[in-house]
Amino acid sequence: MSKNITQALIPLNIAVLTVSDTRSEETDTSGHLLVSNLEEAGHCLSDKKIVLDDVYAIRAALSNWIADNQTQVVLITGGTGFTYRDSTPEAVAPLLDKMIDGFGEMFRYLSLEQVGTSTIQSRALAGIANRTLIFCLPGSNNACKTAWENIIVSQIDSRHSPCNFVAQLKSVDIDACESRQQNQN
Repeated sequence: MSKNITQALIPLNIAVLTVSDTRSEETDTSGHLLVSNLEEAGHCLSDKKIVLDDVYAIRAALSNWIADNQTQVVLITGGTGFTYRDSTPEAVAPLLDKMIDGFGEMFRYLSLEQVGTSTIQSRALAGIANRTLIFCLPGSNNACKTAWENIIVSQIDSRHSPCNFVAQLKSVDIDACESRQQNQN
């Protein structure tokens, strides 16, 4: 994994959605962590919201960002567990045009060292809808940190090679990674 440091970072517009029945703006530590991380990486916060763990509240917020022309990435924290109230995967999956199966698999693999076999209870997922990249993460700070540092930050960095998701996003005018271009020729 490397970065092409001769190329400039393409800053992305990223929205953060916290799914919780208990958190407020003051207590939303995982949401604030994601905002801090994305800004530190050179990206722009386009919006931040907190919604109840309700399928329709989640879909309403997410659908607005998928439909607008500005939001390129959405980071969702919370609601991916196994309790009866956890409904983020059920809310998000029907809105996706394509699933990114490897994200959930990789997240659970990385979490194994931290939480042991309880990692199988994580329903973290990712996908693309209307050229908007969406990541659904557990609500803990540690889980958000693990996903951000080990997966997300490189995949939304236009300089990351051999490939990243930036060329697939709306309002980005760059070529796909070299290995994909070579396979098309």
